[in-house]
This record gives sequence, structure tokens and C-alpha cells, in this order.
Amino acid sequence: MMQPRLEFAFEVRVDIAPHLPIGRGADEQLSFTPITGGTVAGPLLTGEVLAGGGDWAVERSGTAQLEARYLLRADDGAVIDILNRGYYRASDEVIARVEAGEHVQEEEYYFRTAPVFQTDAPQHRWLAEHQFIGLARDEDGQVCVRVFVLR
Repeated sequence: MMQPRLEFAFEVRVDIAPHLPIGRGADEQLSFTPITGGTVAGPLLTGEVLAGGGDWAVERSGTAQLEARYLLRADDGAVIDILNRGYYRASDEVIARVEAGEHVQEEEYYFRTAPVFQTDAPQHRWLAEHQFIGLARDEDGQVCVRVFVLR
């Protein structure tokens, strides 16, 4: 039986503004985090994160369900849409350390995503034709997502 194989494609480093609490009730909290820019770098794609999108998070029972939508611009000028859904879970102690700016090892919390891409640019069409997995972390005020293509 075939086993999945992951290949590192690139890392997206997303600049964010402070999150905006929206609220929803006693058992869950809805918030929005604006995306203000960033970079894309790796063996399969390089470029920038365009300012404009954001990340909606619904937290229930200590786990945040995430849905981020924003645009990338490849170095060749092609624009690529990304919808990045995932989950973030950490202890209160780890969250406090991250918010204080401390470098926290990725193994100390769960921050995983499944990005989906759309583009009509022929040279980047492969992005819209493959499944991806993201390993994310908070680092220096950015959200950094290492993106792997599932082969």
C-alpha cells in the first residue's frame, strides 16, 4: 500500500496586526487577526504576502479553529489565493510565553494547517492541483507556516 510522502515547498512568514475580539458566547470566542504583509521563500515558490486578508479564529474548549484567507504574489508577478484552515492548541503557560515574545519550541503546542491554493497562472497551477500540510509557529510577531506538498 502506498505511503504518503511530504516534500517541503516553502515557508510563508505572515505579518499580523493585533487580533480583534468579536465575541460569541460563553462557550466560544470569535476573533479576527488582520494580515499586513510578509514573505514566501522556499525551493518551490518565492514572493510576498500581500496586505489585506485575515485570520478568523473560533476558540472552543481551549482549541482554536482557524480560517485564514489572503493573497500571495510570486516573484514573477502571479497572484495566488490561499485559504488556510487549521487548529491551534496550547496550554495557558505556553500561550503566555508566546505572547511575551519568548521563543517556544513547536513541539510545545499544536499549530497545524491545510492550505488550499487558487491561481490561473500556468507556472503555479500545480499549487491548485495538490494537497498541502502546514506546520505553523509564532515567531517574532509573525505567524510562520512551513508548507509541505503531499506527494
